[in-house]
Order: sequence, then structure tokens, then C-alpha cells
Amino acid sequence: MISRRSSRRRFLQGVGGSFVAWSALSEGALAQPSNAGGVRDLARADASPSQRPSPRIRFGVVGINHSHIYGQVGAVLRGGGELVSVYATEPDLLSAFTQRFPQAKVARSESEILEDGEIQLVLSSIIPDERAPLGIRVMRHGKDYMADKPGITTLEQLAEVRRVQTETRRIYSIMYSERFENQATVKAGELVKAGTIGRVVQTIGLGPHRMNASTRPAWFFERARYGGILCDIASHQADQFLYFTGSKSAEVVAAQIGNLNNRHYPGFEDFGDVVLRGDRGAGYIRVDWFTPDGLSTWGDGRLTILGTGGFIEIRKNVDIAGRDGASHLFLVDQEQTRYIDCRDVELPYGRQLVSDVVNRTETAMPQEHCFLATELMLRAQQQARRIDFEA
Repeated sequence: MISRRSSRRRFLQGVGGSFVAWSALSEGALAQPSNAGGVRDLARADASPSQRPSPRIRFGVVGINHSHIYGQVGAVLRGGGELVSVYATEPDLLSAFTQRFPQAKVARSESEILEDGEIQLVLSSIIPDERAPLGIRVMRHGKDYMADKPGITTLEQLAEVRRVQTETRRIYSIMYSERFENQATVKAGELVKAGTIGRVVQTIGLGPHRMNASTRPAWFFERARYGGILCDIASHQADQFLYFTGSKSAEVVAAQIGNLNNRHYPGFEDFGDVVLRGDRGAGYIRVDWFTPDGLSTWGDGRLTILGTGGFIEIRKNVDIAGRDGASHLFLVDQEQTRYIDCRDVELPYGRQLVSDVVNRTETAMPQEHCFLATELMLRAQQQARRIDFEA
């Protein structure tokens, strides 16, 4: 069996050129082709133009500082978008992006994209603390916006984004790729909606990551830039907690953060966890930067969904029991325990977002859900108790 590590390396060498380092493929890395949903998903995202639906919207990209931009673009291309132009200030990142997407015209400035009347949607994975200000400018130019997570890094930014979104009625979407770009998580949503495990009462989301410090840009270690570990990574798990429990309101019961093994980076946080209570269920989140080199992927991300009639466990990136690939789903109900193959599950987010842009609807993600998931982790970050342990 070919290892996931070796197959990913060969894939990236094919799509990104020699600049791509497999070791940088994780949260916070410099922008390179991402594999959050597995090689199989990227291959589909990069289908030839003849295999894509006829374009329904035109979109541009501003800021490509994180590799998630490749998954963001792939989702919209799959959904019926036409990539028109890109603007970025980093020549190396821009060169890699245009090699990957040669159809994108290089814009001379941000305003060239924002003032293009034919562009309806703008995507960005700019440095995290710059995402909300950019999104505000996008909405004020009459365009919809899709940011990489974290899409907002302070409560003050959130208040302003909410105000401008209400004023302009534009879409401010945050790409929570651990749900939108993972086939097992999409399948779990279908199973929960069908009542397969009864009423959901709790989610447990684990988001471990590999640090790869030598590949990281300076902003990765600056808390004001990335927002803190809960704001950054745990926003994925907050989104899934709200989605699977169906909660419309929620509060942070307890939160803690720490820099337990990287004190030489004083602005860094390598561990955090949160307890949440919603109006429809409970949640626990743990995130960290401790993935060991011995694992074949950047993190053994897991989600457990507890229902009154069963439970679902998702192993997002790897099955350490030996199955190849990503997006593994295990279902236990009143009748049996089984493994569900999710390889052929459609990833609907891009298609739904494109439809929302065209029809002014909220099928991909309700706007308030987007903001609430962000708010929960911003509040968790703000009230978290800092922990330390004796060596």
C-alpha cells in the first residue's frame, strides 16, 4: 500500500512545482496547494474545464497567505464559478498560484478587483487579522466575500463586520473546510438529518496539528495576527458543534489555553480546549500543535457526534487502524456497528455558495451561524484561563 505521505508528496510536486514542501501543508502555513479534504478531493476540484459546470458567477482572489486558498478556489470552481483575477503582494506566492490557475489575470492592485463590475465574489486567505477589514471593503463594493478561517480575529472586528453585512446585505462566508471539504463530515450531516442516531446531545471535536516551525512565516507566531489558538483552529470545531447540535444560541462554559512546549515563541499558543453549552446540545473542543512526525498526515482530526440513539465518529485525515486515505466515518446505532465509505460523497458548499450569490439565499451557511461560530471562539479566547504545567 502506498503511504499517504509519499502519495501527497508526489501529488504536490505535480501541481505546485519545486517550491512546495509537503511539511508545510497544515494550519498557518505559507500558501501552497492544500489537502484538507484529501488528494481525491483536490483532484476533483482541479477537474479540467470541460468537466466543470458552465460558469454562473465570476470571482476574484485577494490575498493568498495560506494554502487554504487552493481549496477555496477549487470549491467555487466546482460550484460553477469562473476565476477571473488575483492580487497578492508576495511574488513567490503569486507565481505558485498562477502556475496552478493560469486563467487568473494578475491584477495591479486590490482596487482593480474590487472595482471590477463583473466580479461578484471575492475569496481571500490573507493574513488572519487582515481578513475582516478586507471583507468590509469587499462588501462595501457590492460584492460577496469568502474568507479562510479565522475570518475575524477580534470582537471589535466582528461587530463592524456584522454592521456592514446588515447594511449591505452581502454574503460574508467563512470557509470552515473541516466540515465543508471533508466528505465524511458531509455524510455525517446527512445521517444526522435523517435521524440515524436520534437527537444529537453532544459533539467532541479534536483538532491536532503539526507545527513545522521552520516553514512558518513570522505572523504565525504573533498572537495579534492569528488571533490565538481558539480563534484560529477551534473555529472549525465551533462551526461543527452548532451545525450538528442545531444550536442557535450558545455560551462558553470554560476555556483554557497554554504555550506548553514552545516558550521560545512567546506569542504562540500550542494547546487549548473549550466546553460549550448550546440551546440544543453540549460541546467539547480540544486543539493543539503536537502532532508527531511519525503520523502520516498533519493531524489526526476527529469528530464524535453523540445522539440519543447512537453515535458517529469521523476520522478526518487518517485512519490509524490502516485504511488508506481520508474521510473515514464509523456509525454505531441500535442495530449494528459499521464503517461507511464516503469517497463518492459530493462536497456541496461551493455549489451552494454560488447559488446563494446568484439567488441571494443562505443555503451554504446561514449568515448568523457563520458569525456565531466565530463569536464563540473569540469569547473563548478572551476569557480563557492560561495554564502551565511543571516540567
